[in-house]
Amino acid sequence: MSEAGTVHIVDDDPLIRDSIEELLLSIDQPARGYASALDFLETAPLDAPGCILVDVRLPRMGGLELQAKLASEGCTLPVILMTGHADIPMTVQAMKAGAVDFLTKPLREQDILQAIGTALSSNSERRSQSQEKARLTASYATLSSREREVMALISAGKRNRDIATALSLSEITIKIHRASAMRKMGARNTQELVRIDHELQKFLPAI
Repeated sequence: MSEAGTVHIVDDDPLIRDSIEELLLSIDQPARGYASALDFLETAPLDAPGCILVDVRLPRMGGLELQAKLASEGCTLPVILMTGHADIPMTVQAMKAGAVDFLTKPLREQDILQAIGTALSSNSERRSQSQEKARLTASYATLSSREREVMALISAGKRNRDIATALSLSEITIKIHRASAMRKMGARNTQELVRIDHELQKFLPAI
């Protein structure tokens, strides 16, 4: 499977579904077709990398409804909507809900490939950020309360002497806590420890 993942094509028209799948497979991009949104929800790996190309008007559950359901369940697969009956309100609704693109039928190969390229890149970046967040928060959980205090004060620009005074500890003890925090967080130097702390503040603003 491509590192970028699989393109999931959801359309009740087999000709459109198969033609897009063949186009993608011809450039070695994994793709899989589904005749309905329900088929997709029942069989697709929602936590795997990839993106979704889905028709707006489908029996029982259309593309906009699928997009909303995925969002409510925390699925981050990017969605590209396609339709033969586009209108401005529908397009605005889709884009506000986070759709990567809105394609109008008849589809052009260039538009399909461009939209899919954008969606797969977006998903790859989001997954990388999620993995980094998980790594940092797991590492942060291993710090003692004192190590967290020292890390926060270092990030605030305090010197060892100032931190020692603030915490009523010796400078040697502060250096030990700093070194331990750096080791646990995977920081090679103080500057990197500060950068990591700033990243954590974005992930966990309440820490």
